[in-house]
Parts: sequence; structure tokens; C-alpha cells
Amino acid sequence: MNVPIKLQSQTMSFRYGDEQITFERVKRPQATGKVLIKVHPDCRVIASAPEGTESAAVLSAVKKRGRWIYEQLRDFRKQLEFTTPRQYISGESHYYLGKQYLLKVIEAPEQVQGVKLLRGKLEVSVRTKSAKKVKGLLTDWYKARAKEIFSKRLNAMLEQALWIEELPPLRILTMQTQWGSCSPNGRITLNPHLAKAPRECIDYVILHELCHIAEHNHSERFYRLMGQVMPNWEKTKERLDGMASVIAN
Repeated sequence: MNVPIKLQSQTMSFRYGDEQITFERVKRPQATGKVLIKVHPDCRVIASAPEGTESAAVLSAVKKRGRWIYEQLRDFRKQLEFTTPRQYISGESHYYLGKQYLLKVIEAPEQVQGVKLLRGKLEVSVRTKSAKKVKGLLTDWYKARAKEIFSKRLNAMLEQALWIEELPPLRILTMQTQWGSCSPNGRITLNPHLAKAPRECIDYVILHELCHIAEHNHSERFYRLMGQVMPNWEKTKERLDGMASVIAN
């Protein structure tokens, strides 16, 4: 099982004014409850509904919030207009453990190429300035930090996962659509981009995968277990989902 970067879902849509608004229907962990509607900063519209809810009822609930959804999308789209693809040049903002750091690229032909976290900045030393080289050095740096951080957090989370008898194997792998996954034999795989997220988000993904060692499916038992080891996991998941567009690349 895995923690998706983008939720697996059923796509639905409706018309509001002159716009066709598409949203994703996902299953709410709880067996009962109303339809919850969220608009994320990357302009994803998510409707979380109990599994047995008729599609017509979900659509009706979303349509009732049509004006609010439309206004949220308008505001977030304005923000995204100012979001440009990373060029890996000095002055850019990059994340590490939930905090933003300014990138400083230093051209130093005689120095060893590498990355340092100094005085609130990510300093990358290169022999000659090249976006490809800076990106490559940062990618390697994040992977190295991720391996160290994830190992420490996995050990810490094992204190809460009392059903785990021995340390699970850990693999670091860049994935396009998942923060983490758990194989049938209990190997945990984590995305190095997760090192850009706050520590509580890292802990959430690790606990999610540890729960899958006990319960491989997203069953009621799985969610009860998640609630026991991390009572506020849904808020943490929402925080991580909200950051996906800026840290998952």
C-alpha cells in the first residue's frame, strides 16, 4: 500500500456559470458523515464522502458549494500565476524540513562541488554555473539527508508501532505519485522529496506505512490503528497535501 501524492479517486464535474469545474471524489475514512469539500492551493477540488453515498448526492453537495469553490479556485489561480518553474539560480526558494531557504549558487572553479546549509541559505558550489549541475547536486543532497532523517524517524516511530517486532527494511526512491509505500514483505519505501516537508508530515507517512504492515488494506481496522498512533493524522495529511505542489518536484 502507499501514501499517494495525488489521491486515487473518481473524477466528477459540474458547471458553475461559464466554467466546468472538475473535482475528485474520495472515500472518507469514517463510515458515516457528510460530504467534506476542500480546494487545495494547486487547484485540486476534493470531495470526501462515505463509501455508500450515491454519486448524485455527492454531486448535489458539491453544487451547493459552487460559488465558494469558484471563488477559491479564482484566488488560488491568481497565486499560481506568480509561481514559475525552478531555474536553479540564486534567489530561489527551496524547502527543507518544512522551512524555506534561499538558494545561493557559488561559482568556484577551485572548490569541491557540493551543497551546504548555512545561515538560512542553501549554498551550492559549482565549478561553472549550470542549472542541470545545480539541480543534480541538490537532488543528491536531498537523498542523502532523506536517508539520514527517515532512518531516525523510523526508529522513533517504532516506539508507537508495538506490533512491529523488528526494524523494517528502508529504501529511498524518487516516485512521481507516492510519498511512501509498503511491500507485502514489509519493506518501506519513502520518497526523498518528503525531506522537504515538516517532521510531523514525515512521521505521518512512516506511521501510515507501519500500519500497513499490520493491515495491508485501507480498512476500518487500518484507520482505527492510525487514529491510535496519531490522533490528528488527518490534519497532518491535509498539511502535506497542501504542500505537494511546491515540494514534490
